[in-house]
Amino acid sequence: MSLDQVVRGHAPPDESVTPAAGIELARVVPVSGRRRAVPRWARRAVGPVALVVLWQVLSTTGVLEGDILASPGTIAGTTGDLIADGTLPSAMLVSLQRVLVGLLLGGLSGVALALVSGLSRLGEDLVDATVQMLRSVPWVGVIPLFIIWLGIGEAPKIALISLGVAFHLYLNVYAGIRGVDAQLVGAGTSLGLNRWGLIRHVVLPGALPGAMTGLRYSLATAWLALVFGEQINADAGLGFLMNQAREFFRTDVIVVCLAVYAFLGLIADFLVRTLERLLLQWRPTFTGQ
Repeated sequence: MSLDQVVRGHAPPDESVTPAAGIELARVVPVSGRRRAVPRWARRAVGPVALVVLWQVLSTTGVLEGDILASPGTIAGTTGDLIADGTLPSAMLVSLQRVLVGLLLGGLSGVALALVSGLSRLGEDLVDATVQMLRSVPWVGVIPLFIIWLGIGEAPKIALISLGVAFHLYLNVYAGIRGVDAQLVGAGTSLGLNRWGLIRHVVLPGALPGAMTGLRYSLATAWLALVFGEQINADAGLGFLMNQAREFFRTDVIVVCLAVYAFLGLIADFLVRTLERLLLQWRPTFTGQ
């Protein structure tokens, strides 16, 4: 049987394929295999590196003046000085503590409300309308009320972070619970699972992808809320450094603080992605081509 017969579909299904005389078969390399010749981390670093190089060139040539935006070299030197004297590590620690406490309080509140609202129609009637109404209010706009109610210490900063975190987790966990396939619930019922068994083995695992998405959004909101919260008479933290730098027109210090915010946000997102891979191994996903 010739190779031409196989290509045209005329070969019997049980007959082995042999190449015709004079035809050399070449190994086909998948497209995905050729793309992996360049490491993915290198491809992802092209954009940021190119941006920093362009920034440095504009600063060196005088197109971008130092009073407007400090050069990457100046910022690197400032970063080293702030680390050497302990200013930056202590500010990072204070800001990180605020985010963690706010994330914990807001996360517990948002998940608890989502469970009450998502698992029960009565709970939905009692909780969902109120949460949706409060969610429509810009959470940054409640800063004056937090100052009046809680003073100007740590409490309003943590409350602001908790408020932003709670809404994101509530919406995603609630949507995850209500998005569980009804056929899976029916299958669990037919297997003899009671209400708690259905919640534990069917509903909560099905809602876990939504909860992970909500956690990622919540982390981003937590850092954003921290920026606003640390403008409230802060005496420590990254926001305090930025306020001081603004008064003395230190754009290098401001950029350092912004870079630290971005770095901490990337670390937090990496941790959530790692948690997703561990908890959602059962869910096949499309990773791109």
